[in-house]
Amino acid sequence: MGFHWPWFLLLLGLIPLILAAYFWMQRRRRRYALRYSSLMLVREALPQMSRVRRYLPLALFLLALAGLALAMSRPYAVVQVPTGQATIILAMDVSRSMCSIDIRPNRLEVAKSAALSFIQKQNSNTRIGIVAFAGFAELVQPPTTDQEALQAAISALTTGRRTAIGSAILKALDAIAEMNENVAPSVRNPAIEAQPTPVPEGTYAPDIIVLLSDGASNAGPLPLEAAQQAVVRGVRIYTIGYGTENGGIMDCGDQLQMDNWFGGGQGFGGDPQFGGWFRRSIDEPTLREIAAMTGGEYYSATSADELNNVFRGLPTYLATREETSEISVIFAAVGALLALIAMALSLIWHPLP
Repeated sequence: MGFHWPWFLLLLGLIPLILAAYFWMQRRRRRYALRYSSLMLVREALPQMSRVRRYLPLALFLLALAGLALAMSRPYAVVQVPTGQATIILAMDVSRSMCSIDIRPNRLEVAKSAALSFIQKQNSNTRIGIVAFAGFAELVQPPTTDQEALQAAISALTTGRRTAIGSAILKALDAIAEMNENVAPSVRNPAIEAQPTPVPEGTYAPDIIVLLSDGASNAGPLPLEAAQQAVVRGVRIYTIGYGTENGGIMDCGDQLQMDNWFGGGQGFGGDPQFGGWFRRSIDEPTLREIAAMTGGEYYSATSADELNNVFRGLPTYLATREETSEISVIFAAVGALLALIAMALSLIWHPLP
Protein backbone atom coordinates (compact mmCIF):
# COMPACT_ATOMS: atom_id res chain seq x y z
CA MET A 1 0.00 0.00 0.00
CA GLY A 2 1.18 3.51 -0.80
CA PHE A 3 -0.07 7.08 -0.40
CA HIS A 4 -0.65 9.78 -3.00
CA TRP A 5 -0.53 12.58 -0.37
CA PRO A 6 1.66 11.12 2.39
CA TRP A 7 2.15 14.46 4.16
CA PHE A 8 -1.39 14.19 5.54
CA LEU A 9 -0.12 11.32 7.68
CA LEU A 10 1.35 14.02 9.91
CA LEU A 11 -2.21 14.51 11.18
CA LEU A 12 -1.82 11.21 13.03
CA GLY A 13 0.48 13.09 15.38
CA LEU A 14 -2.55 14.98 16.69
CA ILE A 15 -3.98 11.81 18.26
CA PRO A 16 -1.46 11.47 21.12
CA LEU A 17 -1.76 15.24 21.70
CA ILE A 18 -5.55 14.95 22.01
CA LEU A 19 -5.14 11.97 24.33
CA ALA A 20 -2.65 13.87 26.50
CA ALA A 21 -4.95 16.91 26.64
CA TYR A 22 -7.87 14.72 27.68
CA PHE A 23 -6.02 13.16 30.61
CA TRP A 24 -4.61 16.57 31.65
CA MET A 25 -8.15 17.95 31.80
CA GLN A 26 -9.30 14.91 33.77
CA ARG A 27 -6.52 15.42 36.31
CA ARG A 28 -7.29 19.14 36.58
CA ARG A 29 -10.96 18.41 37.29
CA ARG A 30 -9.99 16.07 40.11
CA ARG A 31 -8.25 18.91 41.90
CA TYR A 32 -11.58 20.66 42.33
CA ALA A 33 -13.66 17.56 42.93
CA LEU A 34 -15.45 17.14 46.28
CA ARG A 35 -13.65 14.96 48.77
CA TYR A 36 -15.64 12.20 50.42
CA SER A 37 -14.89 10.72 53.80
CA SER A 38 -14.88 7.20 52.42
CA LEU A 39 -13.71 6.10 48.97
CA MET A 40 -15.72 2.91 49.36
CA LEU A 41 -18.91 4.95 49.13
CA VAL A 42 -17.76 6.45 45.83
CA ARG A 43 -16.85 3.08 44.36
CA GLU A 44 -20.18 1.60 45.31
CA ALA A 45 -21.99 4.55 43.74
CA LEU A 46 -20.18 4.20 40.38
CA PRO A 47 -21.75 1.87 37.78
CA GLN A 48 -19.99 -1.46 37.25
CA MET A 49 -18.90 -0.58 33.66
CA SER A 50 -17.92 3.03 34.39
CA ARG A 51 -14.40 2.65 32.93
CA VAL A 52 -15.70 1.19 29.70
CA ARG A 53 -18.36 3.89 29.41
CA ARG A 54 -15.83 6.58 30.15
CA TYR A 55 -13.07 5.57 27.73
CA LEU A 56 -14.72 3.59 24.91
CA PRO A 57 -16.27 6.64 23.16
CA LEU A 58 -12.91 8.39 23.36
CA ALA A 59 -11.07 5.39 21.91
CA LEU A 60 -13.56 5.09 19.05
CA PHE A 61 -13.31 8.82 18.38
CA LEU A 62 -9.51 8.66 18.18
CA LEU A 63 -9.70 5.67 15.83
CA ALA A 64 -12.14 7.65 13.70
CA LEU A 65 -9.65 10.52 13.50
CA ALA A 66 -6.92 8.07 12.48
CA GLY A 67 -9.13 6.65 9.74
CA LEU A 68 -9.97 10.10 8.40
CA ALA A 69 -6.31 11.14 8.46
CA LEU A 70 -5.42 8.03 6.46
CA ALA A 71 -8.24 8.76 4.02
CA MET A 72 -6.92 12.31 3.47
CA SER A 73 -3.50 10.86 2.56
CA ARG A 74 -5.21 9.03 -0.35
CA PRO A 75 -3.93 5.47 0.18
CA TYR A 76 -3.76 3.14 -2.79
CA ALA A 77 -3.12 -0.54 -3.35
CA VAL A 78 -1.49 -2.24 -6.35
CA VAL A 79 -3.54 -5.34 -7.13
CA GLN A 80 -3.49 -8.03 -9.80
CA VAL A 81 -6.71 -8.09 -11.78
CA PRO A 82 -7.72 -10.29 -14.71
CA THR A 83 -6.91 -8.67 -18.00
CA GLY A 84 -9.46 -8.54 -20.77
CA GLN A 85 -6.80 -8.74 -23.51
CA ALA A 86 -4.20 -11.37 -22.71
CA THR A 87 -1.79 -12.83 -25.25
CA ILE A 88 -0.89 -16.52 -25.26
CA ILE A 89 1.88 -17.75 -27.54
CA LEU A 90 1.83 -21.46 -28.38
CA ALA A 91 5.40 -22.46 -29.25
CA MET A 92 5.11 -25.81 -31.02
CA ASP A 93 8.05 -28.14 -31.63
CA VAL A 94 7.87 -29.32 -35.26
CA SER A 95 11.20 -31.14 -35.34
CA ARG A 96 11.37 -34.40 -37.24
CA SER A 97 10.90 -36.47 -34.07
CA MET A 98 7.33 -35.15 -33.91
CA CYS A 99 6.59 -37.65 -36.70
CA SER A 100 7.06 -40.55 -34.24
CA ILE A 101 4.03 -42.83 -34.21
CA ASP A 102 4.32 -43.89 -30.56
CA ILE A 103 1.30 -41.58 -30.08
CA ARG A 104 -0.92 -42.34 -33.05
CA PRO A 105 -1.35 -41.29 -35.73
CA ASN A 106 1.84 -39.41 -34.80
CA ARG A 107 2.96 -36.90 -32.19
CA LEU A 108 2.46 -33.86 -34.41
CA GLU A 109 -1.10 -34.70 -35.40
CA VAL A 110 -2.09 -35.31 -31.77
CA ALA A 111 -0.39 -32.06 -30.72
CA LYS A 112 -2.28 -30.20 -33.45
CA SER A 113 -5.58 -31.64 -32.25
CA ALA A 114 -4.89 -30.72 -28.62
CA ALA A 115 -3.84 -27.19 -29.59
CA LEU A 116 -6.96 -26.70 -31.70
CA SER A 117 -9.15 -27.84 -28.81
CA PHE A 118 -7.32 -25.46 -26.48
CA ILE A 119 -7.83 -22.53 -28.88
CA GLN A 120 -11.54 -23.20 -29.23
CA LYS A 121 -12.08 -23.08 -25.46
CA GLN A 122 -10.39 -19.71 -24.89
CA ASN A 123 -12.20 -16.47 -24.16
CA SER A 124 -13.02 -14.45 -27.26
CA ASN A 125 -10.84 -11.59 -25.96
CA THR A 126 -7.76 -13.80 -25.63
CA ARG A 127 -5.22 -13.26 -28.36
CA ILE A 128 -3.28 -16.37 -29.38
CA GLY A 129 -0.18 -16.56 -31.53
CA ILE A 130 1.59 -19.59 -32.99
CA VAL A 131 5.37 -20.05 -33.08
CA ALA A 132 6.70 -23.17 -34.84
CA PHE A 133 10.29 -24.21 -34.23
CA ALA A 134 12.69 -26.82 -35.50
CA GLY A 135 16.20 -25.64 -36.55
CA PHE A 136 14.98 -22.09 -35.97
CA ALA A 137 11.72 -20.47 -34.90
CA GLU A 138 9.08 -18.83 -37.05
CA LEU A 139 5.99 -16.83 -36.07
CA VAL A 140 3.49 -18.62 -38.30
CA GLN A 141 0.50 -16.75 -36.87
CA PRO A 142 0.77 -13.37 -35.09
CA PRO A 143 -1.45 -13.04 -32.00
CA THR A 144 -5.08 -12.81 -33.00
CA THR A 145 -8.59 -13.58 -31.79
CA ASP A 146 -9.51 -14.98 -35.22
CA GLN A 147 -10.01 -18.66 -34.51
CA GLU A 148 -10.24 -19.58 -38.19
CA ALA A 149 -6.80 -18.08 -38.83
CA LEU A 150 -5.41 -19.92 -35.81
CA GLN A 151 -6.91 -23.23 -36.92
CA ALA A 152 -5.46 -22.77 -40.41
CA ALA A 153 -2.00 -22.04 -38.98
CA ILE A 154 -2.08 -25.11 -36.74
CA SER A 155 -3.35 -27.38 -39.49
CA ALA A 156 -0.58 -26.25 -41.86
CA LEU A 157 2.31 -27.09 -39.52
CA THR A 158 4.96 -29.34 -41.05
CA THR A 159 8.17 -30.76 -39.67
CA GLY A 160 11.83 -29.77 -40.10
CA ARG A 161 15.21 -30.80 -38.80
CA ARG A 162 16.81 -30.02 -35.41
CA THR A 163 15.35 -28.28 -32.34
CA ALA A 164 15.88 -24.64 -31.31
CA ILE A 165 14.06 -24.12 -28.00
CA GLY A 166 15.92 -20.89 -27.20
CA SER A 167 14.98 -19.40 -30.56
CA ALA A 168 11.34 -20.28 -29.93
CA ILE A 169 11.36 -18.42 -26.59
CA LEU A 170 12.90 -15.28 -28.12
CA LYS A 171 10.48 -15.33 -31.07
CA ALA A 172 7.56 -15.71 -28.66
CA LEU A 173 8.81 -12.76 -26.57
CA ASP A 174 9.02 -10.61 -29.71
CA ALA A 175 5.45 -11.56 -30.63
CA ILE A 176 4.26 -10.54 -27.15
CA ALA A 177 6.24 -7.28 -27.34
CA GLU A 178 4.35 -6.38 -30.53
CA MET A 179 1.07 -6.56 -28.60
CA ASN A 180 2.14 -5.28 -25.17
CA GLU A 181 4.15 -2.07 -25.03
CA ASN A 182 5.23 -2.89 -21.47
CA VAL A 183 7.17 -5.95 -22.68
CA ALA A 184 10.46 -5.15 -24.38
CA PRO A 185 11.56 -7.11 -27.46
CA SER A 186 14.25 -9.74 -27.01
CA VAL A 187 17.93 -9.01 -27.55
CA ARG A 188 20.12 -11.36 -29.56
CA ASN A 189 23.33 -10.74 -27.63
CA PRO A 190 22.60 -9.91 -23.97
CA ALA A 191 26.32 -9.58 -23.24
CA ILE A 192 26.55 -6.58 -25.59
CA GLU A 193 23.02 -5.22 -25.99
CA ALA A 194 21.32 -3.43 -23.10
CA GLN A 195 18.56 -5.34 -21.32
CA PRO A 196 15.41 -3.57 -20.09
CA THR A 197 14.96 -2.88 -16.40
CA PRO A 198 13.85 -6.14 -14.74
CA VAL A 199 10.31 -6.20 -13.42
CA PRO A 200 9.96 -6.41 -9.61
CA GLU A 201 10.21 -9.93 -8.24
CA GLY A 202 6.83 -11.66 -8.26
CA THR A 203 5.43 -9.28 -10.89
CA TYR A 204 4.28 -10.81 -14.16
CA ALA A 205 3.03 -9.60 -17.51
CA PRO A 206 -0.52 -10.65 -18.42
CA ASP A 207 0.89 -12.66 -21.33
CA ILE A 208 2.25 -16.23 -21.23
CA ILE A 209 4.18 -18.65 -23.42
CA VAL A 210 3.20 -22.33 -23.71
CA LEU A 211 6.14 -24.30 -25.10
CA LEU A 212 5.72 -27.91 -26.24
CA SER A 213 8.78 -29.99 -27.12
CA ASP A 214 9.60 -33.68 -27.50
CA GLY A 215 13.38 -33.32 -27.60
CA ALA A 216 16.46 -31.43 -26.50
CA SER A 217 17.71 -28.16 -27.94
CA ASN A 218 20.52 -28.60 -30.47
CA ALA A 219 20.37 -25.32 -32.38
CA GLY A 220 20.10 -21.60 -31.74
CA PRO A 221 20.57 -19.75 -28.41
CA LEU A 222 20.81 -21.68 -25.17
CA PRO A 223 17.30 -22.22 -23.77
CA LEU A 224 18.13 -21.03 -20.24
CA GLU A 225 19.72 -17.83 -21.53
CA ALA A 226 16.61 -17.14 -23.59
CA ALA A 227 14.42 -17.94 -20.59
CA GLN A 228 16.37 -15.38 -18.54
CA GLN A 229 15.13 -12.71 -20.94
CA ALA A 230 11.59 -13.84 -20.16
CA VAL A 231 12.39 -13.51 -16.44
CA VAL A 232 13.56 -9.91 -16.93
CA ARG A 233 10.29 -9.09 -18.71
CA GLY A 234 8.02 -10.94 -16.29
CA VAL A 235 6.72 -13.36 -18.94
CA ARG A 236 5.82 -16.80 -17.61
CA ILE A 237 6.63 -19.91 -19.65
CA TYR A 238 4.67 -23.15 -19.23
CA THR A 239 6.59 -26.07 -20.69
CA ILE A 240 5.31 -29.43 -21.87
CA GLY A 241 7.53 -32.49 -22.30
CA TYR A 242 5.85 -34.67 -24.90
CA GLY A 243 6.37 -38.29 -25.98
CA THR A 244 6.55 -41.85 -24.64
CA GLU A 245 9.56 -43.38 -22.90
CA ASN A 246 10.31 -45.92 -25.65
CA GLY A 247 9.68 -43.63 -28.61
CA GLY A 248 8.62 -45.04 -31.95
CA ILE A 249 9.14 -45.17 -35.70
CA MET A 250 9.18 -41.75 -37.38
CA ASP A 251 6.57 -41.57 -40.13
CA CYS A 252 6.60 -38.03 -41.51
CA GLY A 253 4.75 -38.83 -44.71
CA ASP A 254 4.73 -35.62 -46.74
CA GLN A 255 5.06 -33.42 -43.66
CA LEU A 256 8.87 -33.10 -43.71
CA GLN A 257 10.07 -29.86 -45.30
CA MET A 258 12.70 -31.14 -47.73
CA ASP A 259 13.76 -27.57 -48.55
CA ASN A 260 14.98 -27.24 -44.95
CA TRP A 261 12.40 -24.53 -44.12
CA PHE A 262 12.78 -25.01 -40.37
CA GLY A 263 16.55 -25.04 -40.17
CA GLY A 264 19.70 -26.84 -41.20
CA GLY A 265 21.67 -29.76 -39.88
CA GLN A 266 21.91 -33.36 -40.96
CA GLY A 267 18.82 -34.49 -39.05
CA PHE A 268 18.71 -38.08 -37.88
CA GLY A 269 19.50 -39.82 -41.16
CA GLY A 270 17.40 -42.36 -43.03
CA ASP A 271 14.46 -41.98 -45.33
CA PRO A 272 12.46 -38.71 -45.04
CA GLN A 273 9.24 -40.58 -44.59
CA PHE A 274 10.45 -43.43 -42.38
CA GLY A 275 13.41 -42.10 -40.44
CA GLY A 276 14.03 -45.12 -38.21
CA TRP A 277 13.34 -45.52 -34.51
CA PHE A 278 13.31 -42.39 -32.35
CA ARG A 279 13.65 -42.80 -28.60
CA ARG A 280 12.38 -40.33 -26.04
CA SER A 281 15.03 -37.67 -25.53
CA ILE A 282 13.18 -34.86 -23.77
CA ASP A 283 15.49 -32.53 -21.89
CA GLU A 284 13.22 -32.49 -18.85
CA PRO A 285 15.72 -30.76 -16.51
CA THR A 286 15.94 -27.79 -18.87
CA LEU A 287 12.19 -27.61 -19.45
CA ARG A 288 11.60 -27.77 -15.68
CA GLU A 289 14.17 -25.04 -15.07
CA ILE A 290 12.65 -22.78 -17.75
CA ALA A 291 9.25 -23.10 -16.10
CA ALA A 292 10.57 -22.64 -12.57
CA MET A 293 12.69 -19.57 -13.25
CA THR A 294 9.94 -17.75 -15.15
CA GLY A 295 7.11 -18.53 -12.70
CA GLY A 296 5.45 -21.10 -14.95
CA GLU A 297 5.03 -24.84 -14.56
CA TYR A 298 6.30 -28.01 -16.25
CA TYR A 299 3.93 -30.71 -17.51
CA SER A 300 4.61 -34.17 -18.92
CA ALA A 301 2.40 -35.85 -21.53
CA THR A 302 2.90 -39.37 -22.86
CA SER A 303 -0.44 -39.90 -24.59
CA ALA A 304 -3.16 -38.02 -26.42
CA ASP A 305 -5.38 -37.97 -23.34
CA GLU A 306 -2.59 -36.67 -21.14
CA LEU A 307 -1.75 -33.92 -23.63
CA ASN A 308 -5.38 -32.85 -23.84
CA ASN A 309 -5.56 -32.79 -20.04
CA VAL A 310 -2.43 -30.64 -19.92
CA PHE A 311 -3.90 -28.11 -22.33
CA ARG A 312 -7.17 -28.08 -20.42
CA GLY A 313 -5.34 -27.48 -17.16
CA LEU A 314 -3.12 -24.64 -18.34
CA PRO A 315 -3.63 -21.74 -15.90
CA THR A 316 -4.62 -19.12 -18.44
CA TYR A 317 -6.70 -17.53 -15.66
CA LEU A 318 -3.36 -16.27 -14.30
CA ALA A 319 -3.29 -13.76 -17.14
CA THR A 320 -3.44 -10.63 -15.04
CA ARG A 321 -2.31 -7.04 -15.06
CA GLU A 322 -1.35 -4.64 -12.32
CA GLU A 323 -3.87 -1.96 -11.42
CA THR A 324 -3.51 0.86 -8.91
CA SER A 325 -6.71 1.29 -6.95
CA GLU A 326 -7.26 4.15 -4.50
CA ILE A 327 -8.79 2.88 -1.25
CA SER A 328 -9.25 6.15 0.65
CA VAL A 329 -13.02 5.68 0.59
CA ILE A 330 -12.64 2.61 2.82
CA PHE A 331 -10.76 4.55 5.50
CA ALA A 332 -13.17 7.48 5.20
CA ALA A 333 -16.18 5.20 5.62
CA VAL A 334 -14.66 3.38 8.61
CA GLY A 335 -13.66 6.67 10.20
CA ALA A 336 -17.13 8.17 9.76
CA LEU A 337 -18.79 5.03 11.14
CA LEU A 338 -16.55 4.98 14.23
CA ALA A 339 -17.23 8.68 14.84
CA LEU A 340 -20.98 8.10 14.69
CA ILE A 341 -20.73 5.16 17.09
CA ALA A 342 -18.59 7.21 19.48
CA MET A 343 -21.09 10.07 19.48
CA ALA A 344 -24.04 7.71 19.94
CA LEU A 345 -22.44 5.93 22.90
CA SER A 346 -21.42 9.21 24.45
CA LEU A 347 -25.01 10.54 24.27
CA ILE A 348 -26.44 7.29 25.64
CA TRP A 349 -23.99 6.87 28.50
CA HIS A 350 -23.42 10.58 29.22
CA PRO A 351 -26.62 12.39 28.23
CA LEU A 352 -26.61 16.15 28.13
CA PRO A 353 -28.40 17.83 31.09
